[in-house]
Amino acid sequence: MGEEQTQPLQTHLHYWGNTPEQDYYTQQNIKSTKSFYTSPRGLTLFTRSWLPLTLTPPRALIFMVHGYGNNISWTFQATPIFLAQHGFACFALDLEGHGQSQGLKAYVPKVDLVVEDCLSFFNLVLTQNPQFQNLPKFLFGESMGGAICLLIHFKNPSLFNGAILIAPMCRISDKVRPGWPIPEVLTFLAKFAPTLPIVPTADLLDKSVKVPEKKIIAGMNPMRYRGKPRLGTVVELLRVTDYVSSRLCDVSLPFIVLHGSDDVVTDPEVSRELYELAKSEDKSFKICDGMLHSLLFGETDENVESVRGHILAWLNERC
Repeated sequence: MGEEQTQPLQTHLHYWGNTPEQDYYTQQNIKSTKSFYTSPRGLTLFTRSWLPLTLTPPRALIFMVHGYGNNISWTFQATPIFLAQHGFACFALDLEGHGQSQGLKAYVPKVDLVVEDCLSFFNLVLTQNPQFQNLPKFLFGESMGGAICLLIHFKNPSLFNGAILIAPMCRISDKVRPGWPIPEVLTFLAKFAPTLPIVPTADLLDKSVKVPEKKIIAGMNPMRYRGKPRLGTVVELLRVTDYVSSRLCDVSLPFIVLHGSDDVVTDPEVSRELYELAKSEDKSFKICDGMLHSLLFGETDENVESVRGHILAWLNERC
């Protein structure tokens, strides 16, 4: 009789433990809010902010976009908390079908609509807070969120002063991307059953997080999508990443891109292409030697601090 497979026990209320959210934010010397926002297309989206406790106005605004299958309420929070401690006001929303936002779990039928959701929320933040209007504004995106940040830039090239791109999904790595003829078959099937969760891929969490203890914590996320990718989502991500990779030469805003050399989820060579092809005059590229996909949580504390240090130094020079 085989051993029964079980999920790790839910032992934390939050990725940091069981300290209540507001108490934890106070301990970290920041303040935070959360709310629901209705986008122009009528979708209810969950949003959060992380703000410096004492600095008014903040040094700059950072509008953040999470990756596929992730959400803004678990380990993702570690980065905006860190940035808020250094004087930056951070804002993010759960994308359609992710976290506490409306939509079928992990189903993203049209990324262009997600881009519009993000832009409308970011513009709402600016219009509701007149003191923010003249502050520097930066995009921040991890993985799929990095591709979405570039799409936001293409749609509104002058709104943001720069972008921080962490292992951006500008093209799905050949090590994860299904080979011929699977994409063609998936595209055909997606026309009839786009929400079907049947795409054969390895567990991305396992391939993204290096430290075993952090793998357990990431796996405790109560809102993490644990199913196979849905047909429509995969076909859409293949389409979008092909589009983004074809337009790398059109990127014109200042940016820093950081990518782990051992990342098998998104391709570090495509980040190198972004750096080489972008027409931005102010651009930086950092390969993080030996690191995997989850640069800002899944690595050793020393590696995470190193990546944070590069981000902070880049922001400091531009604020």
